[in-house]
Amino acid sequence: MVDRAPSTPAGAAAPLSRPLVDKGLVKWHLIVAMTWFGIALLAGLFYSLQLLQHWPLPKIAVLSPGRIRMIHTNMIAFGFLTNAFLAMLYWTIPRLTGQRVLSSKLGWLIFAAWNGIVLATYVGLHLGQAQAIEWGETPVWVDPLVVVGALLVWLQFYPPIVRTREKALYVSLWYFSAGFIWLGLTYIMGNFFPQYLVAGNAAGPLLGLYIHDLVGLWVTPMGWGMMYFFVPIILKKPIWSHALSLVGFWGLAFFYPLQGVHHFLGSPIPMFAQYSAVISTIAIEIVVTTVIINFFMTWRGSEGTLQRSIPIRWFWVGALNYFITCLQCAFQVTLTFQQVIHFTDWVVGHAHMVMFGVFSFWIFGMTEHLWPKLTGHEWWSSGLRRWSFWLTTLGLGSMFLVLTSSGVVEGFMSLNLAPRATILDTVRPFWMVRSITGLAIIAGFACLAVNMVMTARAGRITHVDTEYTPYEEVGDEEVALGAV
Repeated sequence: MVDRAPSTPAGAAAPLSRPLVDKGLVKWHLIVAMTWFGIALLAGLFYSLQLLQHWPLPKIAVLSPGRIRMIHTNMIAFGFLTNAFLAMLYWTIPRLTGQRVLSSKLGWLIFAAWNGIVLATYVGLHLGQAQAIEWGETPVWVDPLVVVGALLVWLQFYPPIVRTREKALYVSLWYFSAGFIWLGLTYIMGNFFPQYLVAGNAAGPLLGLYIHDLVGLWVTPMGWGMMYFFVPIILKKPIWSHALSLVGFWGLAFFYPLQGVHHFLGSPIPMFAQYSAVISTIAIEIVVTTVIINFFMTWRGSEGTLQRSIPIRWFWVGALNYFITCLQCAFQVTLTFQQVIHFTDWVVGHAHMVMFGVFSFWIFGMTEHLWPKLTGHEWWSSGLRRWSFWLTTLGLGSMFLVLTSSGVVEGFMSLNLAPRATILDTVRPFWMVRSITGLAIIAGFACLAVNMVMTARAGRITHVDTEYTPYEEVGDEEVALGAV
């Protein structure tokens, strides 16, 4: 990914001053991200038992299935994904700009504040203080704190981007810069407007925009920027087409905000808005194709890395899942498909494939790559690394297939006016398999978590960083990785 070497001062190298990257912030954001992820996985498993009519915690209000379901989704979005993305930003932005973030003290304030917000959301949901907004169930008294958190993120990460002496910004910085703005605007639109300003049917388009834009205008730019940074470094070759990556950026910015209404096809929302959402959704799938093409063309010629590199396996399978889910989305968003799959398990399978099978897989790839560099030790167990990958991949793939199949069965039975009780009896075996696949995913995560702990505590071999150390600060001179 680097096409120039850093300059060095004449004579002996000056002593290193404050590091360009605060590895402590990276490490602890990853640790907390994995902690929230474990809680979210257990919540998802518990909720799947409710579908099997085997709820293990009956008549306990704070542990009711509806509240557990909201904890599952919110801990994934704000606890796991956002903490992992913050870890990624602390690692990538200083290296791409050659500039430190604004303040390490501010970084620890953001760390404490954001996870305090997540904890408050967790407690508030248990206490039944949720808003009636999908993916926006955070209690109303938490919402202003989230906006303040987004402002602090802007304050922390924009200065190095503005101060950089790089003549051309690498595409990852394009995605990050836009994502910071989109996060705050999307959250305000989805949590404040329907709550205080717009009600009833008029709030539907805003809710649809929020549901989808939280994924498309926060998770997606962070995920794409992460992939564009780490994959070239792991493969030790530049991204195949920087121009194509910018086409993807502008396509994302133009089409994604228009498609949220496709969550409400068949509703009283005006049909012109629904048709516009269908068209823009199909268009965004074409835009996503630019990312998939760029990944596989960059990987071309490095086929052996799938066997040698666990991080590349995670990124590779994530890119493959991206192709599957986007091809699926281009069809399922049409009114013809919606007649069958609306309100069925098909949609649940699709959501798990994109949020877990793509972006979470890429986060696991980043973690596999960074953890030895953060701890100074090589991975404690190569066997646990392989078990984690295969259990998670096979578990998710099986879950996706069983939910997709269940959705088709459920949809056609509904079209034929089968009684709801009959439909539930028919799809219950699918849900049982789903719970089993969830156990496989939890086992895979457990392998990763144990390996992370043991690597940090009892690493047997010292890790030597050859990818980033040559570009650390030398004396008072900061060196960026540079644009490709």
